[in-house]
Amino acid sequence: MSEELTGYTVAVTAARRAEELGTLLERRGARVVHGPALRILPLSDDTELRRVTDACIAQPPDAVVATTGIGFRGWVEAADGWGVGSELLAALAPARLLARGPKARGAVRAAGLPDPWSPGSESSAELLENLLDGPLDGLRIAVQLHGQPLPDFVEALECAGAKVIEVPVYRWTAPADITALENLLSAVCAQQIDAVTFTSAPAAASLLSLAADRGCREELLTALRGPVLAACVGPVTHAPLADHGVAAVIPERFRIGALVRALCEALPMRSPTLPVAGHDLQLRGHAAILDGEVKQLSPQGKTLLRALAERPGRVVSRRALAEALHCAGGAADEHAVEQAVARLRSALGAPQLVQTVIKRGYRLPLEPMRDSPRCADPL
Repeated sequence: MSEELTGYTVAVTAARRAEELGTLLERRGARVVHGPALRILPLSDDTELRRVTDACIAQPPDAVVATTGIGFRGWVEAADGWGVGSELLAALAPARLLARGPKARGAVRAAGLPDPWSPGSESSAELLENLLDGPLDGLRIAVQLHGQPLPDFVEALECAGAKVIEVPVYRWTAPADITALENLLSAVCAQQIDAVTFTSAPAAASLLSLAADRGCREELLTALRGPVLAACVGPVTHAPLADHGVAAVIPERFRIGALVRALCEALPMRSPTLPVAGHDLQLRGHAAILDGEVKQLSPQGKTLLRALAERPGRVVSRRALAEALHCAGGAADEHAVEQAVARLRSALGAPQLVQTVIKRGYRLPLEPMRDSPRCADPL
């Protein structure tokens, strides 16, 4: 097990493949919080999907766009369930086949259809550009949707003269029980989460919508623009957050594994390693890494160490530390600070890391102790 994410808490908003993503994060040391932002509602019994399927069989499309592997497989499986699977595949086989990414491409091939064209960028924009390169006037194009309408994509094709057949294989809807998502939202707003992962644009939009309903959207955005890192599997997923000025980590390859690797690089870079009293100290979400060893911290200890690490080498007054504890929901007097400092020193196992500056407060002695005069011995 690697430990790139040890000490960090990462939230997972995915519904599909949430367990896989959570396992990958945990293998790298992260503490994982699950809060599905959506659920997939299959439409195998939907009259609109059946109508579209019958229309494609009766009048085969000239081109077929597969946007997701699960969606295209779901379409074929639904047709099989209605007893018209072979007829559907026979109608699609002569068409120009396009797939947004390798999973959709694999699903098309697995259905026994010819290998479709797929853009290297795995983006809908490049796929659309490829379609628009040729004449489309009068052509019938079947577009498999992926949980939500694609109005811009469809409108561009229609403006070029195509007749677009939208294939609604499944759709996103709110989770049946939103308790886990509400808990995740509260933890992000309280900045108790270090990173939030998103694997679909609807998931990002759902979290923003829930925050608006609960009256805490600005708190959510403040967290995501600051200490809580947003991580999105691709630019399409990032779009709802980008519209609100939230930056995100996006891997070069739009895959779950690549997303985890990107987090493994990005999160530690947000936590500088400080040379303190002859030791290397790095503060992470709920732990400190001291000379490569993990030191678990209490909520109060984390709050104190974060306040000191924000101004390493400088004295932080007892009053300021008391206010920090109060903001984190703890006791707010200077005696409570003294007790919390004592517990923090014990947790770190190196009392000299938190120096007492008599009548002033506490500091992290940024310079190595052996080369610099002491301000005061730890009490």
